[in-house]
Amino acid sequence: MALDPVLARIDKDLAPATERLLELLRIPSISTDPAYKAECERAADWLVEDLRSIGFEAEKRATPGHPMVVAHADGPGPHVMFYGHYDVQPVDPLDLWDNPPFEPEVQDTPAGKVIRGRGAADDKGQMMTFVEACRAWKAEHGSLPCRISMFFEGEEESGSPSLVPFMRENAEELRADIALICDTGMFGGRTPGIVTMLRGLLGEELTITGPSKDLHSGMFGGLAMNPIRVLARIIASLHDETGRVTVPGFYDGVPELPDEIRRQWDGLNFDVSGFLGDVGLSRPAGEEGRTPLEMLWSRPTCEVNGISGGYEGDGFKTVLPSKATAKISFRLVGQQDPHAIRASFREMVQSMLPPDCSVSFKDHGASGGSQMATSHPAFEQARRALSDEWPETAAYIGCGGSIPIAGYFKDLLDTDAMLIGFGRDDDQIHSPNEKYDMESFHKGTRSWARVLDALSRG
Repeated sequence: MALDPVLARIDKDLAPATERLLELLRIPSISTDPAYKAECERAADWLVEDLRSIGFEAEKRATPGHPMVVAHADGPGPHVMFYGHYDVQPVDPLDLWDNPPFEPEVQDTPAGKVIRGRGAADDKGQMMTFVEACRAWKAEHGSLPCRISMFFEGEEESGSPSLVPFMRENAEELRADIALICDTGMFGGRTPGIVTMLRGLLGEELTITGPSKDLHSGMFGGLAMNPIRVLARIIASLHDETGRVTVPGFYDGVPELPDEIRRQWDGLNFDVSGFLGDVGLSRPAGEEGRTPLEMLWSRPTCEVNGISGGYEGDGFKTVLPSKATAKISFRLVGQQDPHAIRASFREMVQSMLPPDCSVSFKDHGASGGSQMATSHPAFEQARRALSDEWPETAAYIGCGGSIPIAGYFKDLLDTDAMLIGFGRDDDQIHSPNEKYDMESFHKGTRSWARVLDALSRG
């Protein structure tokens, strides 16, 4: 069997594979800070050389920002495109790190060995699981089980400004039979998941203006309109008593959960009490009649992320403010149209303005949700392969966050994407002391070997 020696090779070479990851983690490839531009270049160069060492035709491609890394290797069967990102988040606050963030190390913890350092989980450790799986295939068989391409970007943590133009300009080269994305996690730490639903994101900032300047509340209170009062009324009207969003047309394009997916989610036995209890809460606050996982993964939301207005310093100042501002985000699913929702939201707000008040808006991006076509045979092939590696049967799961690259593959390249990751909820991505479990790195590599074997056999 072609797979067995590959798995044995991965087990045997875990130590040098870990050292390669540590070497990549030592490169401070922070994409948001111009001071680290050269380090992003260095990370891209490191990846090019590493991919060439296992037989890929790899190149660093310039963009207006940080470079892309694109690599190809011929093989039989389907064409698989793997995506990852080599850039990392800033490390502030530095004083909360137990060790320097770019001096990674393997540590023993009560839960087992972990790889500690910035980028260990997001996304260098996840990315290298796939690279190491390919390395093991080449070492054992001299070739790969199918045609494989790799596409690594260096701006994911800074909004990916160069990504869409690059994908459009190189669409023919980047198009594949299936795209694989390793930037997600498992469910509960033991159940491997294939993310099939991603929520989109719409951001709106609105400012209500009333009087031409801040006023003394004793002299004007009761007579003059207070913008905070207007804003509070608008915010309070965004949900009804059952938790549903009241923006007209908001639920247009929202699908119901398929029965098979519902059964898989029910089988996950999600501990909602523990999930909320960890952050000091006890009861779900979403739509009535929906399960907790539906609220997190498959239902759209409207949340107030920030409010400002009037005097916000220490002490007390009896001011009636001229302006009041709120930042509101909408997580979107299915075929919801973010631009239609933005227009409807703004119309709703304007209809609620009393005399002497005006509103201005500032948008903060708009992207629709993504729902993967699980009818593609690769999905069930991968689910069976993952189930063979982990203690629990793999499931199709959702993700409450937004990962735009999955939608870009479909919209720009007409390529379905599978999101398979091995992160844990406690990996502390974007935070001090980020880590990646050694089990995730080891079994994640073995998982990709199994997935490639399954895809190649069809």
